[in-house]
Amino acid sequence: MNYRGSSGYGRAYRQLLEGNWGIADVDDCCSSAAQLAEQGLVDEDRLTISGGSAGGFTTLAALTFRNTFHAGSSYFGISDLTLLAKETHKFESRYLDKMIGPWPAAMETYRARSPLYHAQLLNKPVILFQGLDDKVVPPNQAEVLVHHLVAQRVPHAYVTFPGEGHGFRQATNISRALECELYFFARVLNLPLQEALDPVPIPFLDFH
Repeated sequence: MNYRGSSGYGRAYRQLLEGNWGIADVDDCCSSAAQLAEQGLVDEDRLTISGGSAGGFTTLAALTFRNTFHAGSSYFGISDLTLLAKETHKFESRYLDKMIGPWPAAMETYRARSPLYHAQLLNKPVILFQGLDDKVVPPNQAEVLVHHLVAQRVPHAYVTFPGEGHGFRQATNISRALECELYFFARVLNLPLQEALDPVPIPFLDFH
């Protein structure tokens, strides 16, 4: 999804995301999906969203702050922008100043755009994938969100991979994650699977 801020369309287009991360990207994903539904190209009752890292943040934000998608998958995604500003490695430590606002002066903006601080709004099924050695988006980003999902009895799955960092590298783990994602979407959207896959526990699915 080449939402505003994506590279390849010139500097002006790339700069449209500056100060608007968590807003423009989410709006573009939702409006694009809605347009596809209006054209009859997708089933508007079974729209899903998936992304990794920054895309994982967009996924979680779309599920939290919008009603376009019915389920999602987040690969090592950001749930709390304040934690990212405090804990991420030095290479990206000031990157958020441009994308959201100067830290800590813009703390309230960080909180306002963080799915974690509005977890009561996240009631769509979601599967989270996390490398346990991730130093960019540490596992606590997912773990705290899972705590809220459990408290609110939201159907979810949390799949971790020891030895993986920010972006999975091992072929077996990449394959397993894709199979888990397919299984999860098939279960929560009541879709048939063409082949048997190892099941993934999905707490609270029967109560959703």
